[in-house]
Amino acid sequence: MISLNYRDSRPIYEQIRDELRKLVVSGAIAADEKLPSVRALAAQLAINPNTIQRAYNQLESEGYVYSVPGKGSFAAVMDDAVAARKKELLEQVGELLRELRSLGATAEELVAFTQAVTGKEERHD
Repeated sequence: MISLNYRDSRPIYEQIRDELRKLVVSGAIAADEKLPSVRALAAQLAINPNTIQRAYNQLESEGYVYSVPGKGSFAAVMDDAVAARKKELLEQVGELLRELRSLGATAEELVAFTQAVTGKEERHD
């Protein structure tokens, strides 16, 4: 389910958060499906339960999961969370594009890069 990369510069809790976020957004963990308990996931990954709890808390604050006291954490319905994450990522892309422009990247280079990354060409009819 989740694999950790100890050579990754990101903290472990961020790796867990990002992996769980992908599983929820992709539907691999369905809406209202129970996530593994903090202790179970910590034991499975052989890490401190506080690390898992931190990842779960961030996912909850971002709207990807919700918790039910005494029952555990569950995957949230993703409509609002996906829209919020999309907005957040587009803001980050905007910042990167502005920095690239200040470094001399042309609009044509940025469009070509975007098309290469997305694997398609946009039509402007």
